[in-house]
Amino acid sequence: MERLTPRVRGVWLVLAIVRAAIFGGIIVGGTIAISRTDIWTDAPAALVPAAVVIVVLLAVLRIVVAWLRYGVWRFDLRNDDLYIERGVFTRTKTVVPYVRVQHVDSRRSPLERTVGLATVVVYTAGSRSSDVAIPGLTPARAEELQESLRRLAIESAGEDAV
Repeated sequence: MERLTPRVRGVWLVLAIVRAAIFGGIIVGGTIAISRTDIWTDAPAALVPAAVVIVVLLAVLRIVVAWLRYGVWRFDLRNDDLYIERGVFTRTKTVVPYVRVQHVDSRRSPLERTVGLATVVVYTAGSRSSDVAIPGLTPARAEELQESLRRLAIESAGEDAV
């Protein structure tokens, strides 16, 4: 089983902090607006501090989940399929038979480019969750994985997926 590059943890932490800040700004800003306008005339004095506490707790939870996510994420190129394990609260195990692979892409978001990472996206035949992504790879490993998956998909063409 192969693990992701440890730098992906930093990307996930940054994203968790940014999302928490946006969510926190909306929630705290909304409670300030409610408490200082005539929308709720008898708003309790603890409304804004309570919103701040809730936002901070949720932000800490998001950061902890982002941190733990790295320890769970694994993938493996097996004989007939790609196997992926992920999930902090709900563990998900995904098996993608090579015969179901339609095409494979790699992508690099601005944040990933900054820290030298890439994501491989595997598109599969099917209607539900027809693609899987493997984040947190070095660009060289992403290119190598993309080529391996492409080759394995071609080799398995004509086989039955079941």
